[in-house]
Amino acid sequence: MTQVDECNLDKDARMWATFCHLAGLLSLTGIPFAGLIGPLVLWLAKRDDDPFIDDQGRESVNFQISMGIYMILAGLLCVILIGIPILMGLVLAELILIILACVRSNEGELYRYPLTIRFL
Repeated sequence: MTQVDECNLDKDARMWATFCHLAGLLSLTGIPFAGLIGPLVLWLAKRDDDPFIDDQGRESVNFQISMGIYMILAGLLCVILIGIPILMGLVLAELILIILACVRSNEGELYRYPLTIRFL
């Protein structure tokens, strides 16, 4: 994780990048695809404003797509009962990683989620 030059990174860019990560918490509402749609809408609306917002928004969307795939696979594994603890672990990991990403992006650092498939 690298520190972005603080002189070139204004407060609004850090704020919108943080919102892109925070929007991923919508997945905890139980609304299907809310955790993906929130960051996607913010990223598409703000990606041209600043390269930092583009980078962190893209990272958030990639993470939400990856988590969706992992959740579906864990859901399928619930048939043999091993998916239940995996699902609980994924939800906990998602919550912790999103909070960590929010803190880091608000400080102006480029954050990379672990185990994320880079689709975009």
